[in-house]
Amino acid sequence: MSILHTVNKSPFEKMSLDSCIDHVKGESAVLLYEDGVYAALKGTGAAEKLASVMETTKVYMLGPDVKARGLAADKLLEGVEVVDYAGFVDLAAEYDKVLAWV
Repeated sequence: MSILHTVNKSPFEKMSLDSCIDHVKGESAVLLYEDGVYAALKGTGAAEKLASVMETTKVYMLGPDVKARGLAADKLLEGVEVVDYAGFVDLAAEYDKVLAWV
């Protein structure tokens, strides 16, 4: 079963990203949105964890949330695909299940 794991909490405040990473398997993907996009900041422990998952799992982040937080593209982890709201909906429809890590 394919699962889209969504993370909307900052990895610097909650353990949602860590819990998510511990459970990502098989044909899964991770979508970062709201404060979850901070996980993709280069040079952080969260980004290192995310990079290790990216070897086997596709990772996305919501572009409007990146923009709303003023995060420059050159400060973000390479390889994370940016999607818009329509892309978020497409991902939710593509996977068998959506699991929100809050």
